[in-house]
Parts: sequence; structure tokens; C-alpha cells
Amino acid sequence: MRVENAKPLPAGAELPPLELLRSFEAAARTLSFTQAAGELFLTQSAVSRQIQQLEASLGVLLFERRHRALALTEAGAVLQRAVVESLERLRDATARLRAAPMLRQVAITCTPGFASFWLIPRLSRFTADHPRVDVRLSATLEVLDLERSRIDVAVRFVPIERGTGPALFEESVIPLCAPSIAGQLRSPDDLVDQTLLTIDVPKHSEAPTVDWEPWLEVMGLTELRMKNSLRFTQYTDAVGAAVAGQGVVIGRLPLLRDLLENGSLVAPFGTDVASRRAYFIESSRRAAGNADAQDFVRWLRAEAEAAQRS
Repeated sequence: MRVENAKPLPAGAELPPLELLRSFEAAARTLSFTQAAGELFLTQSAVSRQIQQLEASLGVLLFERRHRALALTEAGAVLQRAVVESLERLRDATARLRAAPMLRQVAITCTPGFASFWLIPRLSRFTADHPRVDVRLSATLEVLDLERSRIDVAVRFVPIERGTGPALFEESVIPLCAPSIAGQLRSPDDLVDQTLLTIDVPKHSEAPTVDWEPWLEVMGLTELRMKNSLRFTQYTDAVGAAVAGQGVVIGRLPLLRDLLENGSLVAPFGTDVASRRAYFIESSRRAAGNADAQDFVRWLRAEAEAAQRS
């Protein structure tokens, strides 16, 4: 049976308002406007008006009004099945969402060398203490904009005078090589017979050993020329070549301290020199509202202090 003078749904609407469907579900289940009103904390007349509004918007009768009783029409039974199924799916979905833990993430950027030699070997200690936190690491030589890249924490490797934020540690440098080569190096002068392992320098610099310069200056060896060179774009590759016994690399400490301690590399001359560069922690504005990012910064500083004490 259709309802005369049915009012159409509002322009652009495809579904009846949720409050009408909730009232319909309660009334269809209890077959009583009064009981439905009690469940929904509404008056009986309010529920009755909502059902009438729903019937008018659909253009069909949903209930047969009998003396002190209600019965679903055929259309009402069809709608009840659909509404019950939909509400159950909504309840299940919202229950899963409430039960699911909120996504917790810390996004970090640093140089590839810092990531490979210092951060990653220690990172499991942070994740063990923060098992629900996802860590996103961007290891790159590019200086990323923290806000635009949605990064919480950066570890910047810069000259000391350009550093901003808390200092993690200063760097010192020293020649390192594999144990198989160390016996050939009794003094720095013996470097002339070795292969130089170095990295490509910016185009505006003409110095082929820019990463070696602080050590060479202190040792009075600025004119030193080694037998030949292997050049790399990444410091990690230069270190890998040194471990493989292919030459001598300038070792950045404390990044390579673990390789010294496990014997993969040795320092034949035993004199390290400050490079006048350091690692600084920079936090983005978004990190101020991220407790896990703040924990990560505290963890970084604690790890650096522990490494320096050891």
C-alpha cells in the first residue's frame, strides 16, 4: 500500500536520516512505538512522528496500525531485514575500529652513513621498548624539509658552526684499513703505496681528498698523494671496500667504532683528529605533538652518551 501525498527525500539525499532508521528498527523489533521510545529515550509521539516521516519519504506504509498493536507490512519486513543487516555491519565495523590501536609512527631522516653504521645497529633497542611504534627512516644526503616531508626528527651532519638543535656528538677522523693491509703501514708516509678510498666531492671543490683534509692537515701531509684511488658516491661503499682490503679509507668516528671493536677495520696510526663537524638533532613542529617522536629524541641522546662513555 502506498502513502498518499508522499513527501520526497531532500534534494541530493539517497538514504533516510539515520535517526529515522534507528526508530524504525526499534519499533519493528518490539512492534511497539511505546517500547521503542523507551529504548531511545524519546516520547511515544516523537517515535510515531519519525515513523510517519519515514513512511512519507519512502512512499509506502511500514506498519499496520491495529487496536493497541502494530504489525509490519510486507514493505516493512523488507526494510527491517535491510536495516538490521546494515546496523549490524556498522556496529561490527565501529567495534573493530575502537579496538584497533591508533597508528603510532616516528619519521626520521639522516645521512646513509649515520643510518648504516650507527643508527640501524642500535634501532632494535628503541623498537623493543616501543613495540607499537612504526619507525620510518629516510636515509639520504638530501636535506629534506621536515614539515613538507612530514618528518618528525632529522639528524643533520654539518660543520659545528652551522649546527642547530641539540648536538648528538662531534666527529673525529682517522685512516682505517683491513687487518691484511695494516702490516704495510708503519708510518703515515707509507700511505703513498696504498689505494685511496674516497667519495666524490661537490663539483665546485677541486680537492680529491676533501674527506681526508682534517687528518692530513694535522699530520702535516697536505701534499700526500697515494698510489691510486677508488672513488664512490656513498661513504658506505668506501667503507665496504676498506673492509674488503681494497685500500685505506678515512674513518669517521664514532660512526665506525663498532667496525674497529669487532676487528673488521684497524687504525694503523692510532691518531684521530677532530673534523670540525658534528651531528645535530632537529625536530619538526609536528614532533611537538608526537610523544613517540619525543621519546625517540631522548633515546638518541641517551644512546650517544652511552657510546661516548664506552
